[in-house]
Amino acid sequence: MRSPNPPSPERSAELRRRFAEEARSERPDLSTLCLLVGAEADGALDEAGIDAAQMELDRLAGQVPFRPGGPVSWATALHHLLGAREGFHGSPADYQRLESSLLHEVLRRRRGLPILLSVVWMEVARRAGAPVYGVALPGHFVVGFGPQEQQVLADPFDGGRVLSGDDAELLVAGATGAALHPSMLTPADPLDVVLRILNNIRAWSAARPERSDVALWAVELSLLLPSHPARLRYEHAQLLVQRGDFLTGATELEAYAEVVAAVDEPAAERVRQQARTARAMLN
Repeated sequence: MRSPNPPSPERSAELRRRFAEEARSERPDLSTLCLLVGAEADGALDEAGIDAAQMELDRLAGQVPFRPGGPVSWATALHHLLGAREGFHGSPADYQRLESSLLHEVLRRRRGLPILLSVVWMEVARRAGAPVYGVALPGHFVVGFGPQEQQVLADPFDGGRVLSGDDAELLVAGATGAALHPSMLTPADPLDVVLRILNNIRAWSAARPERSDVALWAVELSLLLPSHPARLRYEHAQLLVQRGDFLTGATELEAYAEVVAAVDEPAAERVRQQARTARAMLN
């Protein structure tokens, strides 16, 4: 991917306002949230581009056969349309590319990480009337169709291949070495999906210290979600210090230390020491 220019500060502020508003709405829209993440990553993604991505999801949904039947029929229809005909799939190389986590790029390239390809499956299937949802298996995101007792799983990363029970067990065993537990098959909340996408972006940037700018906006968007791990505040403070904003970073470290102090005073003191070190860098 070209190194995209970030959006202007004014555009970024507007994107974040909309992201926070959508995340706190009664029924957060997954495609909208993912496209706002994409616009924060890529300043070239303007309102026309966001609309075009939504229209592409609508167009694809219009190609799904009318009410194909039960969960197996839905899963098979999406596999034939999105995997076989439209060519959506993933490969190991996609894990090395930032655009594999950006919905507008996944729609353009027909390639992406399992969770982004699953977003395409979910959004197309939902528009077509399917009983669809994400399933966050350990280490590998898939989609589910139908109620739990009739659940059919499909793997968009593998072109939407319909999975047998043994297939799902092998995916989990390969990722964790553990057995598949029924609790792993529950539908994923849309906001948990967005947080997981942002976690992937943070992991991508953590392996590339020169892209701390990406890590910073990914953490800041994560902090706008109604529910997020408290430790993200610590990560945010560390990134600010790393990027030379010593005063703001130190202030955030001190605020985080106060939260930690209630449960682990020695850990809180270590964070306060980091804050003192950051303030010393101002001299």
